Amino acid sequence: MDQRADTLPALPGQRLSRGVCRGLRGLDFVTVEELVPTPGLRVDVMALGPKGEIWVVECKSGRADYAADRKWHHYLEWCDRFFWAVDADFPTALLPEGTGLILADAYDAEIVRMGPSTPLPPARRKVMVQKFARHAALRLQGLRDPSAGVWV
Repeated sequence: MDQRADTLPALPGQRLSRGVCRGLRGLDFVTVEELVPTPGLRVDVMALGPKGEIWVVECKSGRADYAADRKWHHYLEWCDRFFWAVDADFPTALLPEGTGLILADAYDAEIVRMGPSTPLPPARRKVMVQKFARHAALRLQGLRDPSAGVWV
């Protein structure tokens, strides 16, 4: 029997991120949350696929959260595919055409619409894979040794 507690994150966007990460893991993607591709931008979820593909997923907990997002189009240059993740009650007609759509809750996610593929240039891909690896390693180190002063 698994003795680990299934603790839900407090905020709606964090619960969506958790479900997205779980759903993408089922598609053989690994994920990190809150990665900074460049100063001034922070993606909710970045996913790295089995063939090196890089996806960015922005989680929106409601209409106001979406309306306040003025930076999402800047994320497009840092990924091969871009997705919005929303819950089943979100008015999806608000979301721009030509972007991916994921329906999620705290436990799982389903891709409803694939975002268009816009492959990254090789140099940008290398930078992003390195950022992904460093971000993931720092998070792991922070979990294993919280007093080491590792923050991401």
